[in-house]
Amino acid sequence: MKAILFAAGSGTRLQPLTKMWPKCLMPIGHRPLLEYWLEYISNVDISEVMVNLHFHSEIVESFLKQERFDWVRLAYEEELLGTAGTLKKNYQFLKGSTILAIHADNWCVCDFKKFIHYHHVERPENTLITMMTFETDNPESSGIVELDSRDVVVEFHEKIQNPPGNLASGAVFIFEPEVLEWIIMEENIYDFSRDVIPNFLGKIATWKNCMIHKDIGTIEQLKEAQKDKKPPFIYNGGSWQKKFLENPIHKLLD
Repeated sequence: MKAILFAAGSGTRLQPLTKMWPKCLMPIGHRPLLEYWLEYISNVDISEVMVNLHFHSEIVESFLKQERFDWVRLAYEEELLGTAGTLKKNYQFLKGSTILAIHADNWCVCDFKKFIHYHHVERPENTLITMMTFETDNPESSGIVELDSRDVVVEFHEKIQNPPGNLASGAVFIFEPEVLEWIIMEENIYDFSRDVIPNFLGKIATWKNCMIHKDIGTIEQLKEAQKDKKPPFIYNGGSWQKKFLENPIHKLLD
């Protein structure tokens, strides 16, 4: 497997915080959000990982240039390409592999080993994608799924009024090489959720995260996430971490 983390967004709803600090590095407890995602990936032994950069790229790059992240590749985008556009641009790195694709600006705690095991061993026959799902308190701002008896996606509603339920896409996907090949062949494909998912209905398995999965797109949501129980970290210290703890972003959140 290879992994790609989408971390280039500007986080406009988090202004004024994002005027000084990237959304993907917002504090969750005393750690930046992106660090949790990289920790999960490291714990499932995926060593070929790429993170795309754009907004506040120099800050994100300084975080990823720490020696302990020497296994992570950086992919700078002069202009935002969209999630599917990023997959196209990095085809040479990703081709031929099962791909773990993560929108790294959400806050998530889950058992990644079970998620990956489900995709490889338990997902229904003839499915090519496994979508992580969760129950949302705000379905109108989420991508809501309807499932068949096998928990395969048969309908997908991206941020509509009065959606039929509250089971949402967690914007974390595992997909087989055939999906990337389809993306490469299609024109006018930019966003994975809007442009790719609707074309694979009936071929998308789902795995429900019953732990923590939250949009932290507003200051209120980000503050609320600080109350959640955080997974433990083995690593502590380092000069970047010390500077991070001194950053005024923490006081602004308080």
